Amino acid sequence: MSHLNAIAVRISSFKQLTQLHAQIIQHSLHHDNYWVSVLISHCTRLCAPPSYARLIFDSSHQPNLYAFTNMLKFYSHTGAHHHVINLFHNMRLSNVMPDAFVFPILIKSMEKEAVMLHAHLIKLGHQCDRYVRNAIMYMYAKYGPIYFARKLFDEMPERMVADWNSMISGYWRWGNEVEAGSLFNLMPERNVITWTAMVTGYSKARDLVTARRYFDQMPEKNVVSWNAMLSAYSQNGFAEEAMRLLNEMVVDGVQPDETTWVAVISACADRADAKLASSLMNMLNQRSVKLNYFVKTALIDMYAKCGDLAAAKIIFEELGTYRNVVSWNAMISAHMSVGDLSSARELFDRMPSKDVVSWNSMIAGYAQNGQSTMAIELFKKMISSNHTKPDEVTMVSVISACSHLGALELGNWALNIIDENQIKLSISGYNSLIFMYSKCGSMKDAVRIFHKMKTQDVISFNTLITGFAAQGDGFAAIDTMRKMKEHGFQPDRITYISVLTACSHAGLLEQGKKVFDSITNPDVDHYACMIDLLGRVGKLDEAKNLITRMPMVPHAGVYGSLLNAARIRKRIDTGEFAASHLFKIEPENSGNYVLLSNMYASMGRWGDVERIRGKMKLLGLKKATGWSYVEFDGKLHKFIVGDKAHERSNDIHKLLMELRKKMRIAGYIADKESVLRDVEEEEKEEMVGTHSEKLALCFALLVSESGAVIRIVKNLRVCWDCHEAMKIISKLEGREIIVRDNNRFHCFHDGSCSCKDYW
Repeated sequence: MSHLNAIAVRISSFKQLTQLHAQIIQHSLHHDNYWVSVLISHCTRLCAPPSYARLIFDSSHQPNLYAFTNMLKFYSHTGAHHHVINLFHNMRLSNVMPDAFVFPILIKSMEKEAVMLHAHLIKLGHQCDRYVRNAIMYMYAKYGPIYFARKLFDEMPERMVADWNSMISGYWRWGNEVEAGSLFNLMPERNVITWTAMVTGYSKARDLVTARRYFDQMPEKNVVSWNAMLSAYSQNGFAEEAMRLLNEMVVDGVQPDETTWVAVISACADRADAKLASSLMNMLNQRSVKLNYFVKTALIDMYAKCGDLAAAKIIFEELGTYRNVVSWNAMISAHMSVGDLSSARELFDRMPSKDVVSWNSMIAGYAQNGQSTMAIELFKKMISSNHTKPDEVTMVSVISACSHLGALELGNWALNIIDENQIKLSISGYNSLIFMYSKCGSMKDAVRIFHKMKTQDVISFNTLITGFAAQGDGFAAIDTMRKMKEHGFQPDRITYISVLTACSHAGLLEQGKKVFDSITNPDVDHYACMIDLLGRVGKLDEAKNLITRMPMVPHAGVYGSLLNAARIRKRIDTGEFAASHLFKIEPENSGNYVLLSNMYASMGRWGDVERIRGKMKLLGLKKATGWSYVEFDGKLHKFIVGDKAHERSNDIHKLLMELRKKMRIAGYIADKESVLRDVEEEEKEEMVGTHSEKLALCFALLVSESGAVIRIVKNLRVCWDCHEAMKIISKLEGREIIVRDNNRFHCFHDGSCSCKDYW
């Protein structure tokens, strides 16, 4: 026995622990509660595998109070709080009476549910125990109400330093800086934990100057103190300061631990600075730091964000069975960041277990890489799995996907899920909803969400103004900017771009000029908006003059606005001038060639049309395929010109023929000017007659209820013929038709369009 005790006090590794365990078994002492307690105590200290610790505990045929207490401490130390609660129930069933040492462990594990224990502990008389009392007070300080914790604190006949520390940490947790500081100043004796609590508190309040002052004033520091200050710099984006502090720490003779390295690595990761990352790796190599799986996981994230996917993969493979969900998530995000969606999905599907971050990484990755449909499909899979609940991050990505698709039905479905899961939205979440409704053409709902917000920010106002701009509601945009100023927000460059765009779409020349003149230093995008506005009202020469007076080099947006104005006003000279500049600035943009070609075609200049087509062919450019879709029954139904692939194609084309007859009677004449080929008139009419937006409209008329609003999304600018057809059909069918093209919204109603025939 004595020689086993001598060995037990010298245990310093898990291997030595297993050797001691083997000797205890050889002496048939492994059932003895004393040795069971000793071994489990070492398991806690050495972070032994939970299965091994439980094996030792289960070897006792009748565990006593000490065996139970040590096993409870082990589970608490590993964060397995549900195991603590289950084991406590087993303890009671075994008729082992818990003492005052057990209840602090139980209170910590039960978290806010420990409120139920308070009255029970008073009955048992354990509240007089200072450790139990501290645990109860800490529970109230952490989960509230904080004044219950303060009441217990004030009633204490004598207070330990730990009691003061619990109250100070509690006040910081509830954002009460004044009370935290007051208690700190009243403390008769402070320890390193007290000072560290103040550093952490000010860090979370983002007051790093004060946090550093408390840190520098500390009479003594331990590795936890250094880590608190390092984490403050790391979490607030001060990577260089974190690196400098790390150097100070090393010079001071304090040995960095895994938390230190993870904090510094995370700081470098957030900066995505390859040079800083390389400097850190040199330090790790010079100090021969043994990298555990926590540090390696942080390194994966750092390499991924710095764009070194190869290095991230090497560490990921090294982790082997130690890969946790964080390391898998880091690799998924890394592949998504470089647009490698298939590799990211392969990793996602291989994951042994997924958390909400895993799903969010994939859904956001799809949404940000233009795969909105895939984002929504994966979200549906997440919901149906019932394993992981979505959070605000999930929903913002899903709403973003709905926005880009213009899918109002899916957007409303996503909003219902937010309500069903009681997901609290931040300002950013509400802004995404405003954006979604704006992009779906439902400004009424966008305004409703805006007014529902308790507080708005600049982005809230800008998003609403942008929505009004896309609808061509210039007066609403100007009025919203006025209200924005009344709320104390200064318009930024985005605000002015959106308001000028709104003025342009509404043809409000004088109002637009007034807004433009109010900008202190207008940039190139503001000039582009102004040129678009001048072009819209027919002042093309004034627009050209403004370009020559610009204090900066015009970009493609400037000449693009002029080219479009020339197309509408049939000013071929101005169109050729704008196009010649565009061909130099963005020679691979086929849209510019198509616009100029359309101008030539409208004038019957087929030689010039062929010349432009030849130039496009020489450059390897192709006209983008036009498509349109409508949403029905939770799905997007997509069409291209002349499409006959849809399951209801026969019905669609039959309805289209019927509508053509009605339209001709109503005075419709097909506009064939934009046909790029010199073909027979009848063939031209057929070519424009089966454009994708017309097919999408016919499908919507077939499947929607009478009188329902029809919403169509088009990837290119809607052509003049389709625009005229939509106006007539809106009157013939008594429908409101909302078309979102790549430039703006067109709201057709009773034979007219909101764009006033300029787009």
